[in-house]
Amino acid sequence: MGPLIPQGLINADLSLFFAFVIGLGFGYVLEQGGFSNSQKLAGVFYGYDFVVLRVFFTAAITAALGLILLQYMGWIEHGLIYINPSFLWSIIVGGAIMGVGFILGGFCPGTSFVAAIIGKIDAMFFVIGLLVGVFIFGSFYETFQPLYTGSFLGNILVYDSLGMSREVFVLVLVIIALTAFIITRKIEDSINGIAHDPHFLFHPSYRTPFLLMLGTAMLIVFLPAAPRAKWYQKDSQTLLNTVAAGKHYTDADELAFKLLNPKSNDLLLVDVMKEPDRSGFRFPEAIRIPFSDLLNPSYKKLLKESDKKIILYSYSSSLSDQAWLLLSREGVQNLFVLKGGLNGFFETYFTDKPHATPKDEMQQFRDRFIEEAHTAFKTGQAAEKAIIKKSPVTTIVEIEAPPAGQGGC
Repeated sequence: MGPLIPQGLINADLSLFFAFVIGLGFGYVLEQGGFSNSQKLAGVFYGYDFVVLRVFFTAAITAALGLILLQYMGWIEHGLIYINPSFLWSIIVGGAIMGVGFILGGFCPGTSFVAAIIGKIDAMFFVIGLLVGVFIFGSFYETFQPLYTGSFLGNILVYDSLGMSREVFVLVLVIIALTAFIITRKIEDSINGIAHDPHFLFHPSYRTPFLLMLGTAMLIVFLPAAPRAKWYQKDSQTLLNTVAAGKHYTDADELAFKLLNPKSNDLLLVDVMKEPDRSGFRFPEAIRIPFSDLLNPSYKKLLKESDKKIILYSYSSSLSDQAWLLLSREGVQNLFVLKGGLNGFFETYFTDKPHATPKDEMQQFRDRFIEEAHTAFKTGQAAEKAIIKKSPVTTIVEIEAPPAGQGGC
């Protein structure tokens, strides 16, 4: 389902539903491609129909190219992709059993279900045999386990085993796949008695797909290991200039004013401390996102979708500055850091200071505000009071019926 879930394109709670829909689409494509026909599937072993081989090669090179490009754009992380561990004897014996079954029955496990759903009787027997095999393996697992887990090779990758880079391996794979397309098409035409134009190396319908696949494979060979900035990321030099100018800070006075005036409070306060504050202090309605979890997809989505001014804070400004750089680089907007952090806020509004003679009116005004806020915070008056919704007043008026004979409705 990647990159749909990590990028927030679909709800993770609905992943099974979307997997079901994708599975239906996959089955439909297999059926429309003729994969419900056992003779067509078995044709690859007899040389008269290589559509299965071409489909497998197409799937392999499309997936390989797509995964590399998606990682380059930052839509998917290869480290999060599960790779099946390799067990040598399981591969050899399992491959032999599946190959023999493919030749005899004309189906692989996936295509057998596709054919059985549309009513193919031979596919139904194939599915029954498959389920019987699963039952026998499960019932006698302890007997088969030494063979099943024998010669563990780890989560090996082909290009690592060959000692070549991933990009070069994909280019070689694409060339092999395209060559196989040409050779198998000529073998099919020869066996089935189909004349082909000797002036063309391959079928004209292959021209555009060939150029697209080969061009993409050559492109990824020359791409850098990672882009300087992903499509949703801000330029690093712009971020550094903002930090150097201190434009990402918000003053403690603004926070204090908003806390004392809840109706005008448009702030989203985010505690990014690595360890929770043991003193029990927290700003009203602040949320806690540990620094190590800032890039969690759910947290990133929460911050990106917020329409409030986001204020990051910790004990001082240093950790918050790092969090600001990290989240701003990821494209979070309207993001600021509490200047001085919690320590600076406490120093200003919770510490008794000797009164000094203010130099100007603005300083006098600020001193009076700090004094009022100091009192409000220390006495608990700053706590937002719950607004009790008033119930509408209902007056019941009794209406008497008019005397008989005097009209009325």
